[in-house]
Amino acid sequence: MYRLSVLSIAVYAALCASARADEAELQPTVQVTASRVAETVDQTLADVSIVTRQDIDASGARDVYDLLRLEAGVDLYRTGGAGQQTSLFLRGSNSNQVLVLIDGVRAAAATTGAFAFEQLPLDAIERIEIVRGPRASYWGSDALGGVIQIFTRKLDGPRVALSYGSYRDADASAGIGRWDGANGYSVQVGTRHVGGFSATTPAICNGPDDPYCSYDPDDDGYRNSNLVLRGAHRFGSQLLSASLYRSQGQSQFDQGYTDIIEQTEGVNLSGELATGWSHTLALGHMREDLATPTYGTAYRTRRSSLLWQNEFHLDESQRLVAGVDFIHDEGETRDTFAGTTRYDESRNGSAVFGGWRAAFGAFDAELSARHDHDDDFGGATTGSVAFGWRANDALRAYASFAQGFRSPTMNELYDPGYGGYYAGNPELDPERSHSSELGLEFTPSANQRLKANLYANRVDDLISFTGPQNQAINIAHAKIDGVELAWDAGFADWSARATWTWEDARDGDTGARLLRRARNKASAIVERAFGARFSAGAEVQYASRREDIGGLELPSYALLNLRARYALDDAWTLGARAENVTDRDYELVHGYGTAGRSAWLEVTWQPKR
Repeated sequence: MYRLSVLSIAVYAALCASARADEAELQPTVQVTASRVAETVDQTLADVSIVTRQDIDASGARDVYDLLRLEAGVDLYRTGGAGQQTSLFLRGSNSNQVLVLIDGVRAAAATTGAFAFEQLPLDAIERIEIVRGPRASYWGSDALGGVIQIFTRKLDGPRVALSYGSYRDADASAGIGRWDGANGYSVQVGTRHVGGFSATTPAICNGPDDPYCSYDPDDDGYRNSNLVLRGAHRFGSQLLSASLYRSQGQSQFDQGYTDIIEQTEGVNLSGELATGWSHTLALGHMREDLATPTYGTAYRTRRSSLLWQNEFHLDESQRLVAGVDFIHDEGETRDTFAGTTRYDESRNGSAVFGGWRAAFGAFDAELSARHDHDDDFGGATTGSVAFGWRANDALRAYASFAQGFRSPTMNELYDPGYGGYYAGNPELDPERSHSSELGLEFTPSANQRLKANLYANRVDDLISFTGPQNQAINIAHAKIDGVELAWDAGFADWSARATWTWEDARDGDTGARLLRRARNKASAIVERAFGARFSAGAEVQYASRREDIGGLELPSYALLNLRARYALDDAWTLGARAENVTDRDYELVHGYGTAGRSAWLEVTWQPKR
C-alpha cells in the first residue's frame, strides 16, 4: 500500500496545484526521427516523446538510465552502479531490437547489436527523441521496438559544470560554442570518476558453498572521459554540418574490468535544390572497441554509412520523402589469451525507401515502404500505414500498422562458440515483426495534454541459442500487448507529468513472461518554481513484479527522488538531487546491487548571451 500511495499522493498534489494556479501554455516540440523530416509531436502519426536539455537540467539526473526510466514504455536494467551494463527494453522488445542513433548515425555495435547506454554522459546530450513502435519502413533494421535518437550538445557561449556526490561520484565538463543563425561551432569535454559500490550481492551465489560464486564485496568503480564537437556553415542554399561524439570508459566488476571506446562521426550537406525540393546527403561512421582482459575477450566494430534523402512538397497538403541508404559493417572478436581471432567478418547493406504524407481537412494519412538488401540474408521489405482524424481542436485519434525486422548480429552469425557450443549460424534469417496501434490525444486546454496508446506487437523468427549444441537458430516467437497513458500539464508556477504503462510481454510458444519486463510501471514528476531563481520537485517511480532468470521473481518497488535548482545570478546555478530517499532495498537484476539513499550537488557557470 505504501508504494502505491506515494505515487497517488504525487499525482494528487499536481492535480490540486492545477486547480489553484493560472494556466501556462504547453508548446509543441519539433522532432525529426519519426518520419525522417521535421514536424511537431502533435502532427506526427506515431507515439513520440522528447527529452529536452531543459528537462535534463531540471532533473539533475546523473545518467541516461535515471532519465529514461521515467518514460512510458521504457524499461531499463543495470547490473550494478554507474558504468555497469545497461539494457533498454522499449515496448517489451529486446535491447538489440531498438535502433539507437547519435546525430543520425547508427550507434549500436554490429557484433552484439546493442548500444552501451552506460557510457553515454548526460552532459553531452542536447535532446533525446523516443519513437515507440516499428519504424523499419523509414529506418531499416533494428527498429522493431522503436527508435531512440540522441542529439549531442550544442553550446552557445561558455559553460563549466562541476558535481560531487554519493559513492565518491565526481563529474566535470567544460565547453564553449558560438552560433550566428545556422553558422557556428560547439565543443565540450567531460570526465567522470565514480568510486561506486559492489556490482553484485551475495544473492548471486547458489548458497554459501557455491564454488563458482563471483561475489566480491569490494567497490566497483567507473571512469569516463568524453568529447562532443558540432559545427555548421551555410553556403548559399546549402548547409554543411559535422558532429563528433567520443566516450572512453572503464567499468570495474568483481573479477576485473572492461575498457570501452564509443565513437560516432557524421558529415551532412542539406538544403533546398529547387522550389519544393530539399535534400540531405549524409556520411556517417561508428566505432566501438570493447575489451575485458579477465575473460580474454576483445570486440571491434566499425560501421560506415551513406544516405541521400530527398523531401518533395507536392502541394500545401502533401509531402513525399524518398532516399537511398548504404551501410558497410565490420566486426572482429579476438581471444586475447591465445592471441587468435575468433572471427573477422564484414558485410554490406543497401536500401531504398519512400514515404507519403497527406492532410485533407480533419484527416491525415501516411504510407511508407522500404526494401533492404543484405549480403548475409538477402532482402527484406517492410511497410507501414497510418491514418489520423482530428475530431476538434482538443481531440485527435490515429491508427497504424507497421512491419519491422532485425538483421542477425555478427556474433549470432559467425561466433564459433565455446567448444562448439553457443555458436553462431550463418544461415540465420532476420527477425520480423508486425505491430498495430491505436492512439488518442486529448488537449482540453492550452496547459494540459493527455495521451493514450494501445498496441499489439508480434515478433517471429526470433533468434535463440537453442539449436543442436545450443547453436543460434530462428525458432522463437514473442507476443507483446500494452497500454500507455501520459499526462503533461503546466500551471503558472507548477508543472506536472505522469505516465502509466501496462505491458504483457510473453513467449509466443510457451506463454511465459519475458524476463525483466514489469506488467505495470508508473512515474510522476511534480515541480514548482518559487520565483525566477528557485525551483524544486519530486519524482516517483513504480514497477511491479518481474520475472528473472531461473524462474525467480523480482519484487515490486517504488522510489522517491527529489531535485532542486537555484540560480545565484545570470551565470551561476546550484543544483541538488537526492535519489531513493526512503532507502528502498530493491533489485533490477537478481544478484546485482542498486544504489541506496544518495545525493549529489552541482555548480554550473554558463553566462547568458
